[in-house]
Amino acid sequence: MSQKTREYAHELVSKMTIEEKMKQMLYDSPAIARLGIPGYNWWNEALHGVARAGVATVFPQAIGMAAAFDPDFLYKVADVVSTEGRAKFNEFSKRGDRGIYKGLTFWAPNINIFRDPRWGRGHETFGEDPYLSAELGIAYIKGLQGEDPEHLKSAACAKHFAVHSGPEELRHEFDAKVSDHDLYDTYLYAFSRCVREAKVEAVMGAYNRVNGEPACGSRRLLKEILRGEWKFEGHVVSDCWAINDFHEHHNVTDTVEESAALAVKNGCDLNCGTAYLHLSDAYSQGLISEEDITTSAERLIEARIRLGMMEDYPSPYSNISYSKVECKEHTDLSIEAAKRSLVLLKNKDNILPLDKNNIKTIAVIGPNASSRDALVGNYTGTSSRYITPLEGIQQYLGDDAEVLYAEGCHLYKNKVEFLAEEKDRFAEAVIAAERSDAVIMCLGLDATIEGEEGDAGNEYASGDKPGLKLPGLQQELLETVTATGKPVILVLLAGSAIDLSWADNNVDAIICAWYPGARGGKAVAETIFGENSPSGSLPVTFYADTKELPDFCDYSMKNRTYRYTRCKVLYPFGYGLSYTDILYHDASINCTECDVKDSVIIKTKVTNKGKYSINESVQVYIKHINGEDYEPGYQLKGINNIFLEPGVTMEVETRLNARDFAVIKQDGQCAAIPGNYIISIGGHQPDKRSEELTGCKAETFVIKRTGEETEIEY
Repeated sequence: MSQKTREYAHELVSKMTIEEKMKQMLYDSPAIARLGIPGYNWWNEALHGVARAGVATVFPQAIGMAAAFDPDFLYKVADVVSTEGRAKFNEFSKRGDRGIYKGLTFWAPNINIFRDPRWGRGHETFGEDPYLSAELGIAYIKGLQGEDPEHLKSAACAKHFAVHSGPEELRHEFDAKVSDHDLYDTYLYAFSRCVREAKVEAVMGAYNRVNGEPACGSRRLLKEILRGEWKFEGHVVSDCWAINDFHEHHNVTDTVEESAALAVKNGCDLNCGTAYLHLSDAYSQGLISEEDITTSAERLIEARIRLGMMEDYPSPYSNISYSKVECKEHTDLSIEAAKRSLVLLKNKDNILPLDKNNIKTIAVIGPNASSRDALVGNYTGTSSRYITPLEGIQQYLGDDAEVLYAEGCHLYKNKVEFLAEEKDRFAEAVIAAERSDAVIMCLGLDATIEGEEGDAGNEYASGDKPGLKLPGLQQELLETVTATGKPVILVLLAGSAIDLSWADNNVDAIICAWYPGARGGKAVAETIFGENSPSGSLPVTFYADTKELPDFCDYSMKNRTYRYTRCKVLYPFGYGLSYTDILYHDASINCTECDVKDSVIIKTKVTNKGKYSINESVQVYIKHINGEDYEPGYQLKGINNIFLEPGVTMEVETRLNARDFAVIKQDGQCAAIPGNYIISIGGHQPDKRSEELTGCKAETFVIKRTGEETEIEY
C-alpha cells in the first residue's frame, strides 16, 4: 500500500452509497459506472499455474515444486504464472469478459502445514515444515505480486488462515483445538512471514473453528494477531460459503445476518459465498456500522487500484501480450520444474539410469502410466499438450526400442471394464513384463482420491485418504509384476506419502514424481534414461504405516511431522538420492559460544565427485539440547540450493539469527533461551534413517548460547 492509493481508495469509497459499498464486498462485485469502477469477480486460482480459465502452462503441483527446496526457482515459476495471468486478464477485459477465474486476485499459495499424510489437500501445500513453507510461500507471493510497491502484477492470497488441515468431511463443523505453543510454533509461522516479509495482499480464512471461534470471524486470529500483532494492511477473504457455516454448522450465531456481521466486525472484508448478500439487513438490525462497511470497502478498492483497474491509475503490466500464454519459454520451465521435483527414493545397485542401448523392449504398466489426471493434481489449468509417463518414454525411445503398455488395473476399483471379471488387466500386465528387459510401474493416486471435500470429480474417501496403502488392486499388481523377476522401477505419481514398505524391500528403484505437471512425463522419461539426475528432497515424511499416527482430528503436534514424530519412518523429510556423488567437507562454524542475541555463521564445501550435474539442496538444522518436552527436535532453519557441474566445488554459507534459535514457549511467547544447541549442515537431516539410506552423515556442531532469556519478535 501507498499513501497515494490509500487516499484514492478513500476518495472513491466516500462517493459510494452504503449499498454500493456493501456490494463491493461480494466476490462478484458489480460495476459502479458513475465512478468509473468496472465489475470484478475476485475468485481466481493459481496454485501451480493459472487455473480454470482455459489454456495455461501447468506446472507440477505445489508439493512437487516444494521438493526442489529452492525459493529462487519457485519465484521464477510464480513470475511466469503472474505473467500468464496478466496476459489473460488483459485480453479478457478488452472483450468485456470479467467472469469467474478471469481476474488477478489469485487465491494462492496454500501455506497450511501438511501435518497428517491422510489429508486430501496436502498436495496443495509446500509440505509439513513451517520454515520451508514460509520460504517457498514468500517466494511464490513475491513472484505473483511483482516488485513494484505501487502496482501489483497480481494479488496473492495466503490460505487457509489458520490451523487447517483436515479432516475434509468435517471442515464445515470442526473445531481445531490447539495450544498456544503449537499455534505459534507450527501453524502461524509461515503466515506471519508471508504477511511481514512478502507483504501478501490477501489472507483467506479457513472453514473450521479454532479454539471455538470460526476462523473467518475470529477476533483473536483476524483482529488481535493478523492486524494487531502483524500489522496486516491487505484484505481478508472468506473461504467459499464459510460464513454460512457460522450458523448452519458451527452454531455460534443464529442467523445469516449475525454471521455476516461477526465476520465483518472482526475484519473479513470479502465474502466468497452468499452471506454478504444480507449485509443490508444486518445493518438495518444494528449489527454492523457504516464505518465497518467503509473500512472493508476501502481495503478492497485499494487492492483494485494497485492492480490497475481504474483508468486514471493504469498498470505497468497492462501491455503483457497473450503470446506469453503457454509459450515455449514457459513450458520449458514447467518441464524443468518437473525434473527438479523428482525424488529418487531407492536405487538398488544403481540400476538407474537405464542405458537405452541395452533396452530392446520395455514395459510401462499401471493406472497412472497413461493418465492425464495423474499429471496435474487439482486447481489446474488446461494444457494444449499433455505428456504422460508412457508418452514420455515412447517419445524418448522412438524407434530404438519397443514400448509395451498395460493398464494393469483401475486406479481404485477391482476391474477396468464394467462387465469384466475382477483383475481383468492383470494377465496383460504380466505378459508385457515377461516380454520386457525392464518394467516401469506407474502407480499412485490422483485428485479423485485425494483432494478437496465436495470438489468436482472427487468420488473417493470424501477428499481424504483412508490410509497410506496404494488403493484398489495396485499393491497386488505391483507384487504380481515383480514376481516375474524382471527389473522393476516404480514411479509413484501422488501428492502425499504412501506406505512403500513392500516396494522398498522388493523393487529395484523408486521415483516419487508427485503430480509433475502437464508435460511431466517428459521429465520422468529423461530422468529414467539419465538425461537428468534426480535432485528433489522430500517435503514430507513417508511413514511405514498409520499405526502410530495420532488421531486425524487431534491438532496437537505431538508425534506429528519430522519435528515431533516418534513413528517408524520409511523415508525422512529432506531425503532424496541422486545419480551423482556429492561430498560435503571442511565444514566450519564461526563460534562455539555466543550470546543468545548473536548470529551464527556455518559453512561447508560441497563437491560434485560424480558424472552428473545437479541442483543440490544444502540443509541446515537446529536442535535445542535438553529442551522442554513440548519443544520440537531438529528443525530446518536454512536451505541453500546450488547448481554443481561434475568436478566443481562450492562453499556454502548460512547465517542463523536469533529468531532461528528461538523457542516458542507454552504460552506462545517467542524467546531466545540460553543453552546448548546442535547445528547440522548437509544434504539431509542428521537422523539415523537418513544416514542409513544415504550412507552419509551430516556435519554437526554444538554451540553454547549464553546470556539472559530474552523475548524476541515472532
